[in-house]
Amino acid sequence: MPPPPPRGAAAGLASTLAAYVSWGLFPVYFHALAPVPPLEVLGHRVLWSLLFLALLLSALARWRTVAELLATPRRLGTLALTALLISSNWVIFIWAVGNGHVLESSLGYFINPLVSVLLGVAFLGEPLSRRQLGAVLLAAAGVLALVVAAGRIPWISLALAITFGLYGLFRKRAAVDAVAGLFVETLVLAPLAALWIARLARAGTGHFVPGTGLSWLLAASGAITALPLIWFASGVQRLRLSTVGLLQYVAPTLQFACAVLLFGERFTGAHALAFGCIWVSLAVYSSEALQAARRLEAGGGAPG
Repeated sequence: MPPPPPRGAAAGLASTLAAYVSWGLFPVYFHALAPVPPLEVLGHRVLWSLLFLALLLSALARWRTVAELLATPRRLGTLALTALLISSNWVIFIWAVGNGHVLESSLGYFINPLVSVLLGVAFLGEPLSRRQLGAVLLAAAGVLALVVAAGRIPWISLALAITFGLYGLFRKRAAVDAVAGLFVETLVLAPLAALWIARLARAGTGHFVPGTGLSWLLAASGAITALPLIWFASGVQRLRLSTVGLLQYVAPTLQFACAVLLFGERFTGAHALAFGCIWVSLAVYSSEALQAARRLEAGGGAPG
C-alpha cells in the first residue's frame, strides 16, 4: 500500500490527534454522568448521535452515500459488526468510569496501540521489526505483572483494547465515508436504544427530565460521541494502522492524569510496574516508527 500524499497525511494526523485528545478527556464528562446507569447512557449516546449525524448529513448533502451503504450488503454487514464493537467499548468504558476504574481503563488504551500493531501485522500485512516485536512482548510482560500482583485478569483493560483495536481494523478495511458510516452504525443500534429508553420512561426510572443538568449532559452526548469518531474514522483512512497505533497513547495519558490527579484513584506498585513496562514498550515502538518515517521521507515519500 503506497503512502498517502503529504496533505492527506497531515489532515489525517490532525483529525486523529483531535479524536484522541477528546477521548482522553472523556472521563471528566462521564464522571458527571455517574448517577445514570451505563445502558441508559449508551441508549442516549446512540439516539442523540443519530440525530446529530442526521443534521450533519443534511448539511453536507450526503444522504446518497448513506443510501449506497444501506444497499451494499457487504459494507452494511461490516458496519453492523463495527457498531457492535464500538457499542461494547462504550458501555464498558462508561461502567468503568462510573465505578472508579479510570486507571484500569487508561491501561486498556495504553495496550490498544500495541493491539493495533498486531492487528496490522496479522490482517493488513504491515511489517513488524524485531524492536517492535520486543515492544509488544514487553507490554505483555507488564500486563502479566499486574495480573500476578492483583490476582485477577484486568478484563476492563483487555476488553477496551481489543474491542477498539478491532473497530479500527474493520473501519479501515471498510473504507467508507466517515459521517455516513457512523450514521449507519448508530442506525443499526437505534432500535434497541429506543426500546430501552422507552422502557425506562414507562417505568419512571429514566434520568432524562427536561431542564435538568443530567438531561443537558445526556443530550450533549450526541455531539460529544460523534465528533471524535468522525475525526478518527476520517484520520484512519489517511494513515497507516501502525501510525494510528502510535498516536493512541495520547488518550490514555490524559485518562491516566484524570484518574490520579482528579479522581484520586490509588496508584500501586503493581500499577507502576505494569505502566512502566508499557511506557517503555511504547517508547521503543515510537522510536522505531519515527526512524521508519525519516527513512521514508529521505526516500521521497511521506510518512503515514
